[in-house]
Amino acid sequence: MGNGTSIGRVRGLGAAHEGPHHWLLQRFTAIGNLVLMTWLLVSLALLGDFGHANVIKWLAHPINATAMILLVTSLFWHARLGLQVLIEDYIHDGGSKFALIAALNLATIGGGAFGIFSVAALVFGGKA
Repeated sequence: MGNGTSIGRVRGLGAAHEGPHHWLLQRFTAIGNLVLMTWLLVSLALLGDFGHANVIKWLAHPINATAMILLVTSLFWHARLGLQVLIEDYIHDGGSKFALIAALNLATIGGGAFGIFSVAALVFGGKA
C-alpha cells in the first residue's frame, strides 16, 4: 500500500459490499411485516369480541401464536436494520457509533425476547 500513487492511496478503501445484503434484508422484513400485519388486522377484524378471554383463546391456536411470534421477530429485526443505518450514516465518532449499535442490539434483542415470551406466556396460560 504505497503512498506514492493514486491507486496506492485508495486501495482498501473501496466498498465493503455489505450494502446490497443489508438493503435486501430491509426489504424482505418490510414485505414480511406487510403480510403479517395484514394477517393480524384481518384476524382481529374477524374476531368480533375483543375481550381478554376471547383474544387469549384466539392466540392459543398454534397458527395464530406462530404468526404472532413471527410478527414480533420481523418487526424488531426491521427496526434494528433501519436504526442501524441511521446510526452508521449520522454518527461519525467511532466510539459513539459502537456504543449506540451495541445499545440498539441489546434493546431490540431484549424487546423481541420480551414479546416472544409474552406470546408464549399467554398461549401456555401464564405457565411459561
